[in-house]
Amino acid sequence: MKRDLHLDSAQATELLTRESAAGRTERDLRAALGTRFGGAWLTAGAATLVVAVTDPALAGRVRAAGAEPRIVRHSERDLAAVKSTLDKAARPSSGVVSGWYVDTVTNTVVVQARPDAVAAAGEFVKASGADPGVVRVNVSADTPRTTERVALGIYGGDLLRVPLGSCSLGFTVVNYTQHLGGWVTAGHCGRTGDAATPGFDVGATGTFRGSVFPGNDYAWVSHDNYDFEYGPFGMPQVYDYRGNGVWVEGLREAPIGASVCRSGITTGWRCGTVQAKNVTVNYAEGTVSGLTRTSACAEPGDSGGPYLSGGQAQGVTSGVSGNCTSGGTTVFQPLNPILRAYQLKLSSANGPLDPPA
Repeated sequence: MKRDLHLDSAQATELLTRESAAGRTERDLRAALGTRFGGAWLTAGAATLVVAVTDPALAGRVRAAGAEPRIVRHSERDLAAVKSTLDKAARPSSGVVSGWYVDTVTNTVVVQARPDAVAAAGEFVKASGADPGVVRVNVSADTPRTTERVALGIYGGDLLRVPLGSCSLGFTVVNYTQHLGGWVTAGHCGRTGDAATPGFDVGATGTFRGSVFPGNDYAWVSHDNYDFEYGPFGMPQVYDYRGNGVWVEGLREAPIGASVCRSGITTGWRCGTVQAKNVTVNYAEGTVSGLTRTSACAEPGDSGGPYLSGGQAQGVTSGVSGNCTSGGTTVFQPLNPILRAYQLKLSSANGPLDPPA
């Protein structure tokens, strides 16, 4: 965070404290406001949590919770429905439209297109049947791609050798139904049933117990020569290749604008901010929906590695535009859908955690 967000230790600590409080407020207001909730985001430096509502009568309630109200036309649920219409019309990328997402700040759904493909993007929107009054086309040269690649024990951020090369391990998880422990990672790193080698210990073996890509981009890999009966599996920590580690403390989702850091075997720790949620990316292999975009960079080999905001687990690396030399952005697969799909619990410093309902 010092390097990537240009903060000293005291500033980083203060920022994480504000973001944590904002995340709790966002969660509470989303539940309380229901269909009238229009989204939320943090302003620069987490100075203010802005909460959008479709009913002006709710502004006082938002202020009472310590947030700044913003009156908008479309609810978060309405925007998600428009984006879902685009998702259903998606086809594998031809390089014209790189993706689309709900832009909470502008209360629209944004379609990203190359500078020479704005008209084609408009035709895509029209053909999808999505409400053109809610969608706007944004010119972008980004071409997201997946980042698979042709320590200390085994932790999140560690190496995962896979059939196509190498990826990174995400968070340590437990499946009590199957009596297995392992890690989550990206779905494009391997198929269900593929063998894998977790960590730098060549004696460790793993198996992809479940994998989805495209559509989603998630998988979980078991540690096959770990004896589950000896106790809860795995250390609830994330490291980088230099041995710099942090504890995983919980599953609270960070709001838009919050700081986020990711780890992977190629670039180690890299930090940025959450830019957008509910992002669809149009990869060459097919579309993936429900991703979160960040300004943290990544490079090949970092796929599947973990994202943290403070000590709160967020997700695993799916794809990247750019690199860590000239700058770039990443998208990650949120963690909670992975846990739910495979009946997993997150290993944390506070014990095994179930995903929120």
